[in-house]
Amino acid sequence: MSFSNMLEAKNLSFSYGNFALKNINLSVKRGTICGLLGANGSGKSTFFNCCMNFLELKEGEILINSQSSNRKDSSWLAKNIAYVAQNLELNFPFYAKDIVLMGRSPHIKSIFGPSKKDKQIVREAMEFIGISELADKRMSELSGGQRQLVFIARALAQETPLMLLDEPTSALDFKNQILLWKILQKIASEGKTIMICTHEPNHILWFCDEVVAFDKGEVVARGKVKDIINNEFLKRIYGDTCKFKSLKERDIIFPNL
Repeated sequence: MSFSNMLEAKNLSFSYGNFALKNINLSVKRGTICGLLGANGSGKSTFFNCCMNFLELKEGEILINSQSSNRKDSSWLAKNIAYVAQNLELNFPFYAKDIVLMGRSPHIKSIFGPSKKDKQIVREAMEFIGISELADKRMSELSGGQRQLVFIARALAQETPLMLLDEPTSALDFKNQILLWKILQKIASEGKTIMICTHEPNHILWFCDEVVAFDKGEVVARGKVKDIINNEFLKRIYGDTCKFKSLKERDIIFPNL
């Protein structure tokens, strides 16, 4: 594995039922944002589950921070990868600050619980994401978008070199989608590596450094965003539903209406 890569998948294969990830090879550089694109059921979330050892690989390996993660325990993974899944639900009356504090679990060794430093990191994470005012609210009182931001703050408080975010803007309004992407860019500029599954190709076009495209369990394109996203690429992924255009102000993807 190149030292410049935070994550690398080598000849990764996984299958269950009629679905399979087939011979996945990709790498993600340190301090970058990599967007994962693909239709529903193309393998993006399954790939994340393989990274987290939720699923056992049939073949190949995943390297995280230069180490093979295949047989690493949950403690090692929690110190190296912060994962925010889709549709997280809670049936307990936790306060938002308690959820963010859970991100400190891999670092808390004292029998006396979280330290002043841990609590300070929680406050800083919530402030960084812009949700300090939610700290003393119960999760059941929050909107779907607010809960999503709380879980992202938890991932930030976890202080890992790699973050995996599965559709982190799906419950956010337009303003907060853009604000979150700008926050993620700032996080990456400070050295963290971020991989994001999204169904919004414009977000990848505007905010990501690299893109990986999945189709039917295979990686069909990967590289720098400016080198990959064009009309030929969009047609392969989305058919004739959209088109790419380079404007004076910025590149953009339009729907074909």
